[in-house]
Amino acid sequence: MLQQTFSHTPLYVWAILGFLVYRGVLASRAREVTLRKLCIIPLVMLALSLSGVHGSFGFAGLAPFAWVAGALAGAALAWALTKTDTIVAIPQRGSVQRPGSWVPLILMMSIFCMKYAVAVTLAVAPAYAQASTFIVPACLAYGAFSGIFLGGLLRTVAVYRAAQTEGWGQTRRGNAPQWGAFRSRGD
Repeated sequence: MLQQTFSHTPLYVWAILGFLVYRGVLASRAREVTLRKLCIIPLVMLALSLSGVHGSFGFAGLAPFAWVAGALAGAALAWALTKTDTIVAIPQRGSVQRPGSWVPLILMMSIFCMKYAVAVTLAVAPAYAQASTFIVPACLAYGAFSGIFLGGLLRTVAVYRAAQTEGWGQTRRGNAPQWGAFRSRGD
């Protein structure tokens, strides 16, 4: 059964998996990244999440409400847990320096596996697409994963905006009391 499941998986799914693993490994290293590039993974995760909800359950009934509730909870959690003192804003280059973390890879693999598992479950048991006991937890989880990525992005953008406003284009580290601590690219 497992071999049949994998053999019926479209090739583009494996390409998405490869892209997510690549981006997750990149996120494991401390690096300077532009705000534009920083938006890629949250937007990809948002698209995967919403396509999972729409493709599996549609945007009618409980599904979108459960997704929004999960997204808000995930965003609030990420906002609260993002360590802003480890983010170095570099407004003069339109970038931030982020510490490395394996958490993005874990989250990306979680949403990918969940989307895959939901698709397989619905292929085997299509009636679950109408069962609120399946819809609500799945959509809550889809939303929570997207919310975590979006909340982390919004927190990073807030640090960046604060550096632009307060530092007049100078490099700034998070919201820690080091407002006068300027860093060069070599630091």
